[in-house]
Amino acid sequence: MSYFIKFQLSLMMFLQFFIWGSWFVTLGTFLNKNLDATGIQSSIAFSTQSWGAIIAPVFIGLIADKYFNAEKILGILHLIGGYLMIQLYQSTSFDLFYPLVFFYMILYMPTLALVNSISFSQMKNPSKEFSSIRVFGTLGWIFSGIMISYFFGWDSQLSINDGLLKNTFRMAAIGSFALGILSFFLPKTPPNSRNKKSRKLKNILGLDALKLLRDKNFFMFFITSILICIPLAFYYQQTNPFLVDIGMENPTGTMALGQFSEALFILLLPLFLKKFGFKITLIIGMFSWFLRYLLFAYGDVNDGYYLLILGIFLHGICYDFFFVSGQIYTDFKAGQNYKSSAQGLITLATYGVGMYIGFWFAGFISDFYKVGLTFNWKIIWVFPSLISLFVMFLFIIIFRNEKIKTKN
Repeated sequence: MSYFIKFQLSLMMFLQFFIWGSWFVTLGTFLNKNLDATGIQSSIAFSTQSWGAIIAPVFIGLIADKYFNAEKILGILHLIGGYLMIQLYQSTSFDLFYPLVFFYMILYMPTLALVNSISFSQMKNPSKEFSSIRVFGTLGWIFSGIMISYFFGWDSQLSINDGLLKNTFRMAAIGSFALGILSFFLPKTPPNSRNKKSRKLKNILGLDALKLLRDKNFFMFFITSILICIPLAFYYQQTNPFLVDIGMENPTGTMALGQFSEALFILLLPLFLKKFGFKITLIIGMFSWFLRYLLFAYGDVNDGYYLLILGIFLHGICYDFFFVSGQIYTDFKAGQNYKSSAQGLITLATYGVGMYIGFWFAGFISDFYKVGLTFNWKIIWVFPSLISLFVMFLFIIIFRNEKIKTKN
């Protein structure tokens, strides 16, 4: 790969996740403070991610992979996405906002697979080359949080009250238009001739990998993956509104510590898998979910500030030790016949079904424990903490440890 192509792909990844981080992190705060959305309405808005995750593989499998160059589809989707972001910026009510964000996420989620496809097509050894490109996506997400908090201050109490938080959508629009234009100059990535053959919908959604659920261990992992997405949804939907409500300065920028942590622990993950094995690694991940929400429940911006920082920093262990190691385990259990299908099945179960349930439950709990304009955050955070603990004990009791082979 030439240095110029590597630069192009790195910039593509940076913008891809800069766009998402520009508005998604502060979405819950914007809905609550600027559109007076209820918890259930917020959950409806966040669950558009789940609908996008469900529809994305169908779009990629039936259309993108078979008929069009990936870079051209990426460009068109982001140009339309930029226009929709401008419309979201101008929205003044939830009724106007929801159909726009729904349509946007239906278009955005397929682009996550497209940027990977474009990158892989330029690599001779993706297992070694991809991480150096993908890390720029994490940097893009971090940079968006730093811009919101430290450069513009849109997430301060004063700016939120003045309605400035909506500028996050305009920033995302600029990123979308930039990536949309850049995409047409990316390396050509034509459809794979093998993908032009007829593929059944069950193969694309990973449903042909359902036979793997006959394995008791994989079935337990599958159920655990769905259940652990409920506390994950709490993090995405409630953390930023929580930090804003309790008066943390620069909450969005501070949350970027979670992405720093994610980049760090993904490097340490192979060491943990080798030393402790898959079961213990997943247990560490689930225990971290339990611990982080307890830290949120008892943290504050005064004497308990360090508890909040530690809870945010645990994001790397929470995500990498469960979801990334889970992808490795799924690859191991699937074998050659069902590699792609099994990953599609897990994605559908987690980001589709699990997150959808989680967003709705998080919205219901926040509405239930809201009195006037205030939330009982301590009680709200106890729920995902206890769910994580329950899932962990269920996993410990039923799941048998397995030795899995990982590539160096």
